[in-house]
This record gives sequence, C-alpha cells and structure tokens, in this order.
Amino acid sequence: MNRKQFQIRVYLFFTSFLILAVETGIMLYVWYWHYNTGIPKAFYFWGHVFIAVVYMIILFISSVMYGGLKIGSFRMIELTLSQGFATLITNVIFYMIICLLAYRFPTVIPLAVGMLIQCVLIGLWIIGSTFGYRALFPPIDVFLVYGGNNSDVIIEKFKTRRHQFSVTKSMSITGDMDEICAEIPKHEAVMLWDIPNEVRATVFKCCYENDVDIYVSPKIMDIVLKGSANLHVFDTPLLYTKKDPVEAEQRVIKRLFDIVLAIVMIVITSPIMLVTAICVKACDGGSVFYKQVRCTKGNREFKIIKFRSMIEHAEEDGMARLASRNDYRITPVGKVIRKLRIDELPQLFNVLAGDMSFVGPRPERPEIIEQYIEMMPEFSYRTKVVAGITGYAQVYGKYNTRPYDKLKLDLFYIENFSVWLDLLLIILTVKTMFLIGSTEGVAEGSALPTDEGNNE
Repeated sequence: MNRKQFQIRVYLFFTSFLILAVETGIMLYVWYWHYNTGIPKAFYFWGHVFIAVVYMIILFISSVMYGGLKIGSFRMIELTLSQGFATLITNVIFYMIICLLAYRFPTVIPLAVGMLIQCVLIGLWIIGSTFGYRALFPPIDVFLVYGGNNSDVIIEKFKTRRHQFSVTKSMSITGDMDEICAEIPKHEAVMLWDIPNEVRATVFKCCYENDVDIYVSPKIMDIVLKGSANLHVFDTPLLYTKKDPVEAEQRVIKRLFDIVLAIVMIVITSPIMLVTAICVKACDGGSVFYKQVRCTKGNREFKIIKFRSMIEHAEEDGMARLASRNDYRITPVGKVIRKLRIDELPQLFNVLAGDMSFVGPRPERPEIIEQYIEMMPEFSYRTKVVAGITGYAQVYGKYNTRPYDKLKLDLFYIENFSVWLDLLLIILTVKTMFLIGSTEGVAEGSALPTDEGNNE
C-alpha cells in the first residue's frame, strides 16, 4: 500500500465513523427521551450504551451493503440514495427492536423526525466529505492501453467518473510495445482494455515490475476462472471450475426462497396490481398483460408475463428494437409503470411457476439468443442457471449497457453464485430502481432486442 492509498483509507475511516456516530447519536437521543420510558423495565447507562452499539453495528452493515460510505467512488446522488436506504433499513430494524422491548407498537413519529434530521445531516456530510476528498485526492492518473478501434467509447466511460479517473495518455497495442512499457512508470495506474492475452501478459509484467496499479477489463474466461476453486492436491496449484456452478442443495434453498418470497410479494402487491390492471385497460381498451416467449435454464422456452406498457402490436414489422428515450409506442400509463417498475410485478407468477427466479440473468427471446450467439458464442453460458427478475447486470449495469458487458456481469453472478449474493442483489435492486441511469432509454433507431422492444 503506497502513501496515497493509506491516506485515503484514513480519510474514509474518519469520515465514515463521523456519520455513523452522528446518526447513532440522534437515534440514541430519540430512544432515551421517547422510547426508554415506555418499556416495562427502563434501561440505564450500560443499557443505553448497548442500544447505541447495536444500532451502530446494524447501520454499519447496512451502509457497507448499500455502498453508502464509498466517498470518492460514487457520485453524490448515488451516495445519498445509498446511505438513505441504509438508514431506513436500520431504523426499521431499530423500531422492531423497540416493539419487542415495549411489548406493543409505540408511535413512530419520534423515529420519523429523527430520521428526517439524519437525512439532512447525511446530505451535508456527503457534500462536505466529497468535496474534501476531491480537494485532497485528485483523480488517479491513468494510462490507457487498448485494443481495437473503440478508444472513444472507453474514454466516454471514464468521463462519467472524472472525479475518480483521469486518462492522461492512451495508446493502442498496435503501437510499439517498448514505447508502451516506457510510458507505464510515468503514471499511477494502467488500464488494460480489450487486449489479447499474450500482449496483456507483457504489459502486466511491466506494471508489476514498476509498482504501478493495474485495472483490467476482463475477458469471458477471466470471469469463469475468477469463480474457480483453489486445489492443492500436489505441489502445483490447480484451479477447478465445475460444469454446474450451483450445487444441488443451493438449488433447493434458492427454489424454496423463491416460492416463499413470491407468495408474500403477490399478497402484498395485489392491490397495486389490481389498480394497475384497471389503469392499463382504461387507457386504451387493450389487453392488460403482455406475454412473450423467452428462454430460461437450458434454453427451455416459457411465456414471460408483464403489464402492457406499450401500444398494442408495438412491433408490427416484426423487428425488435430498444425503447428510445421518448418512444411514441409507450402509453401514458406505460410511462408511469415502467418508471416505477410496476410492469414487472406479474413476473412473480413466473417465479411461482418455476420459469424464473428472483435473481438470475434476464430471459431473452429464442431468436435473439441465436443472433447474440452469432456475435458472442459465449452468450449461451447465461442459460446455465434459471432466468431472473433482477440480477447482477441489472444492479451494476444500466438499461443501455452493451450486451457484451451485460454478459460479463451475468457470468460473474453465475460463477460466484451464493444464497448471500442473491439476498444482496435483491436488497441492492431497491436502490437501483431509483437511479435514472438504470431506466434510461437509448438513442432513437436502435434495433437490439429485449422486452417489448426492450423493457429491461
């Protein structure tokens, strides 16, 4: 760890501790003056300390889970949403603890007022900490080494993270390799983007020898190997990749979890679905639901169910196309339910039927899978697991993320599957629903396929 990295860690530690301590202090005040006197046995000094420690631990876990403490990595709006959700979850759990201690349901007004104050302070903390971070730690000086002719696309991606990375030099691997190696020591980090393995190995060695940080855009096989198990059966290390990434007992747990959660969610959201069905029908008199053939595990076909958000026969010419930012095919009701993701709710019945899971790669049309496989043979790897309502690509990607990048994200999920990862992705999906980038359309005229002209 170099000096700058150490300083960043110290800064993040103290800024994170500050907001956690302030939020805990506010809720400790609310507890002491509004809830402690209402329980059968009031707490005293060490009892209050215990309550504060429990609250801070829950808040810390929630903040880490949502990424609310990642000053310098996330944009301020993302940090606000992340820490806001973390605080909301913590306060819901805290209220449940209060109910258990009080043997009743106390008023939530003091807790709500306390959270309102917390949210104001979170906003001030994020602004102050972010500007402080950017003043103390300028963006990382990055040397971009790329393959192909798509350097402009790569640079555009970096522009969305100007506060984090600054590409001061870029060179194609078609240039002189000695010149590339001579440039490496002049920068803090090197980004390797879409370059062949043999060239990558050379650049890797040069970076390693010069103590320069390395960022790599992984290839498909890199992701598969990352999910491998380490074996030490003799004096040579081995990496073991299973043909089925999900163990039998994990499949059983995942299926039971899907069934229970689907039933609970159907009961909870049934009033919303009823109102939505009435609104869709009243809008233009057309069908309420939209059904389309998709593929799940092993390329098995099924019909996905959604609330119709576009006009009837939106693809009369037979060509699937991405929904653009101001797509004329989207109905007035459709704009609302797409923005709020309400159109996805009928897929709960797909989950209950076993055609889908809550978490997994988004299901695609059979004809689209064939088209993608022609461009990317590895696309077929996505059907190693059951398709899902949400997934790694939905949480960490965007609506208009390139298909190849979405494939990488899906494979990362498949090769690193765990029940904990499923739970984490479901929780993070709630935050993703409020991010504009996750629902934005693409440029007019795009003709790549997915839901109802792309409803993902």
